[in-house]
Amino acid sequence: MEKMNSAKDIWNAGLYDGKHSFVSKYGSGIMELLAPLEGEKILDLGCGTGDLAKKLFDRKIDVIGVDQSENMIQQAKEKYPHIPFKVEDAAKLNYQGEFDAVFSNATLHWVKQAQEALHSIYHSLKQGGRFVAEFGGKGNVQTITDAIIAHLKIAGITYQQEQFPWYYPSIAEYTSLMEEAGFRVTFAQHFDRPTPLDGEDGLRNWIKMFGSQLLNRVETDKQNRIILNVEEQVREKLYADGRWTADYKRIRVIGVKE
Repeated sequence: MEKMNSAKDIWNAGLYDGKHSFVSKYGSGIMELLAPLEGEKILDLGCGTGDLAKKLFDRKIDVIGVDQSENMIQQAKEKYPHIPFKVEDAAKLNYQGEFDAVFSNATLHWVKQAQEALHSIYHSLKQGGRFVAEFGGKGNVQTITDAIIAHLKIAGITYQQEQFPWYYPSIAEYTSLMEEAGFRVTFAQHFDRPTPLDGEDGLRNWIKMFGSQLLNRVETDKQNRIILNVEEQVREKLYADGRWTADYKRIRVIGVKE
């Protein structure tokens, strides 16, 4: 699920499950591409609080879930104690030829060390194994993030590109990295996926859950003022019929280890 490549674990697993369950729900599409077979050994990379790993387990898959967030892994273990979950870094996996597939939903846009992660995933797979992933692609949530950055600057707060917490590649960029890592790319797609957010505070909750790194150096009262200004700026484009909708753009890929 959505995760952060950061030494400080800022993830609120309760808020994630309570207000952002859409992350797992939208995983059904990529699950179809994975097409898991009974008895396969599959790594759920960036498993969050474990909901998709549970779906794989229910299909008699030998699944292991990993995530860099200790908070997420703790919640996953409490929810599904019969499934193995571990704290691991996507760019530093310690598996060698163990898995029939590595599956990842809404995670790899948090991993700026994309090349290292792809090599790590490649080495984790058996020969002929597949890597199946969905994550944020070029232009993902750009309306929201452009507004946040603009209002940081208006408030006189220094912003540097290094603060941007995500990696949103184009299809060409990412598939080239996959090929460099040794994968044969058999499928690649970049598509719009407008994503409804939960409730009147949906955008605010999204920013606090996923965009907090952009605001973590800002005092609380200024953070709230910036979020209010962002809501006002993007309301016409992203709010209708009592609901916010985030301007998601996603990448889906399949690569085979040959």
